[in-house]
Amino acid sequence: MNISDTLFLAPELILLLTGFAALGVDLALRRNTDGRASAIVALVGLLLAFVAALNLAASGVNAVIASTMAVDAFALFFKAVTTIGVALVILASMNYMKGRSKYLGEFYALLVFATLAISITVSATNLILVYLGIEFLSITSYILAGFIRGDKLSEEAATKYFLYGATAGAVMLYGISLLYGATGATDLAAVGRALSASGANFYLGIAAIIFLVVGFGFKATWVPFHHWAPDTYDGAPTPVTAYLSTASKAAGFAVAARVLIIAMPEFATDWTNYLAALAILTMSVANFVALKQRSVKRMLAYSSVAHAGYILIGLAAIGSDPTFNGLNGLLIYIIAYIFTNVGAFLTVMAVERQAHSNDIEAYAGLVRRAPALTLLMTIFLLSLAGIPPTAGFIGKFFVLGAAVQQDMLVLAAVGAVNVVIAAAYYLNVVRYMFFVDEEDEGPQISLGGAGLGSALVICAIMVFVIGIFAQPFITWAGQSVNLVIAAGF
Repeated sequence: MNISDTLFLAPELILLLTGFAALGVDLALRRNTDGRASAIVALVGLLLAFVAALNLAASGVNAVIASTMAVDAFALFFKAVTTIGVALVILASMNYMKGRSKYLGEFYALLVFATLAISITVSATNLILVYLGIEFLSITSYILAGFIRGDKLSEEAATKYFLYGATAGAVMLYGISLLYGATGATDLAAVGRALSASGANFYLGIAAIIFLVVGFGFKATWVPFHHWAPDTYDGAPTPVTAYLSTASKAAGFAVAARVLIIAMPEFATDWTNYLAALAILTMSVANFVALKQRSVKRMLAYSSVAHAGYILIGLAAIGSDPTFNGLNGLLIYIIAYIFTNVGAFLTVMAVERQAHSNDIEAYAGLVRRAPALTLLMTIFLLSLAGIPPTAGFIGKFFVLGAAVQQDMLVLAAVGAVNVVIAAAYYLNVVRYMFFVDEEDEGPQISLGGAGLGSALVICAIMVFVIGIFAQPFITWAGQSVNLVIAAGF
């Protein structure tokens, strides 16, 4: 590896060193049981990695390192967005995790290593690295989901996540083996060229797509590969839930887009139809189940699955139109969703920690006990519902616009109907907070510390910044997808 390659891998190297530094600080200050020093080290490292990714993106770099990792605008977009998402989670979790575990140094280091896994996965241009990156990300996520030792819900969350993940990983690996057997290559571009040159591998290619979609669908929580998600999101520590439902999910979409577009353009008609069907199934099933939930945290878990369906519309409706090409809609939705959903789960975290409940009844009359928290939660719920001028509206506008542009009118119509259905359970929480009186006078609820308060305010500001001043984010997303679309189509 030469010096330029080292510079191109600056985000990954910073994250690697930061993870070990967070562990080293914890070892050196073992008496410091609140883990604050490790959290600060992790935050500094994540911010440095974020700056490094933005700097590389601004330089217009487009390189492939060791024939396995792409350093391009597409990968750098996901690196920057997921890094800042994990940083917000760490910032908010410092008070929440205090006293829940004596291994907080490991907790923050694992979040950094999970970010490193995401960074590797979104850059992978080789099927072997795709598999290794997803498994690296999955293993760190299993540990984080079950991090609270002795908590039965946390242990159950990790167990279900592991069992589903092991199965999905094996199925995906089988799909990779089919592609290798058919083409003799693991490089995505080489696989694409081999499949395009041969007309005899149609059924093998379709089978490979199906098996690969199982692995991608597990990581991105597409129905019917989502069954682990509601229980894992509900049982995992809430900061971990915020991470799993946003940054980890974004990695699944990034790798799915790169693999399908570059390695399988010959089958684009087939996989876009499959993904459109999965998007309809994902949105509809998750939203109807979410309507029945009494736990706000579990409702948001199903909501997160439904949003995976909305995001999937962007990949299913991919095309060459510069404004609504589907893939740029996917990226816009991802950046809007990360700030919105992290904010929503962090608000749940504040209520859960002080009211000791996630039931919707705990939110009754919240406006009188926690007016600031109520305002923030309302902002995030309105954004999740896609109401302007929030970031959620911009995301939905671009993915549904892409579906219309590609004449996928049924997909766009089902998406629009699901937006209305989802608004019912989001606004029900707002109704409880403002208009339902609590049966017993509950405790006053604060923002839960400077870290959590700062993270919530940042998320709320970004929800409006993206919603009102959307053009820079639209431009960034558009520039980030051009090379990927050109490489595949």
